[in-house]
Amino acid sequence: MSLDVSPALLAQAERGEVDEAAFVDTVRTSLPYAYQMISGLAGELGRGSAPFADNPTPPPSEAERGQLLRALASDAIRGSLERHFGVRLAFQNCHRVAVFRPGAEQEAYEAFTSPRAQLLNQSPQLRDC
Repeated sequence: MSLDVSPALLAQAERGEVDEAAFVDTVRTSLPYAYQMISGLAGELGRGSAPFADNPTPPPSEAERGQLLRALASDAIRGSLERHFGVRLAFQNCHRVAVFRPGAEQEAYEAFTSPRAQLLNQSPQLRDC
């Protein structure tokens, strides 16, 4: 799944530095499911006091799952979304996204990203994702 990059943003990249806000907007329009998922979780985290917010529900289709994989597998996209929303992202399997407060609750982040948590989040439905 590729990003839909405008000619203006591509030209900017060819000249050198890219405006990160424009890049995030490209992600928002190219990967709307992933962007909305992370935005919603960041909002939920901001409204509460829990160390993290996550979404354990699988995406409605493979297209949406692909958007999550694309967003979270790219260091550039993931880093830009983390800076944009002021969170630290974590990802399990092909769909379980979590947002953490940067620097806070390191223990919760380490537990979520541990091999134990990965194994406990397995199910027969997720083996081929």
